[in-house]
Amino acid sequence: MQQPPHTGLVKTASEKITANTQQVAKLKKLVSQGESQTLEFKRKAAYPEKIVREMIAFANTNGGTLLLGVSDDRTIPGLKFPEEDSFVIKKMISSCCRPGIPFSEALIQVASNRFVIRYDIRSGPKKPYILRFSGRKESFIRVGDKTIKTSPEMREILKKRSSKRDNWFTYGEHEQLLFAYLVINPFITVKEFSIITGLNRFKASRKLVRLVLANVLKITPTQRGDQFSLISC
Repeated sequence: MQQPPHTGLVKTASEKITANTQQVAKLKKLVSQGESQTLEFKRKAAYPEKIVREMIAFANTNGGTLLLGVSDDRTIPGLKFPEEDSFVIKKMISSCCRPGIPFSEALIQVASNRFVIRYDIRSGPKKPYILRFSGRKESFIRVGDKTIKTSPEMREILKKRSSKRDNWFTYGEHEQLLFAYLVINPFITVKEFSIITGLNRFKASRKLVRLVLANVLKITPTQRGDQFSLISC
């Protein structure tokens, strides 16, 4: 088995490393908060694509922190060979993320020969960030403590927001039908908008995207699909 090169993340056997009590205390305080919009735990790196998926979601949203070596139940078993895990994850980021996600990496020793890797991911300026893996191109976003695959509409919104261009829309018959629907319903989907207006899916999608970009509607991604609702005044 090919060994990963020494990256400086972990000290070699001849360079004694000891746990930093203050660092460990800060880590435990962070972990005690539980997973959230900006915090994710992963026990190990057995499936690095799942870790990179979470990092992409943070980059596509408001940024966040991923702790590798922490369990969902908030225990901290740590990693025995963090340098190998770091190597695999950074290799996948380099080869499978487009564009490259903005992140930093830090090592925290939590016990003798046990470590946690902390990844801090910034909200990226070049959204949407895409994972290319197993012949698929997918993007993700963070909603609460969940990572959700983005729809074509969400990807278009991320892309247009990153371009910072002026956004406009025309108020016509279809928009009137939409607003009338949203007066009595909390949200609408692309499919529902297509049905009430008679527009095909592509045109219905474009109109909803424009209204989100114009700050008239907000989009809420869910496991069942996007929900579009009026922005409260």
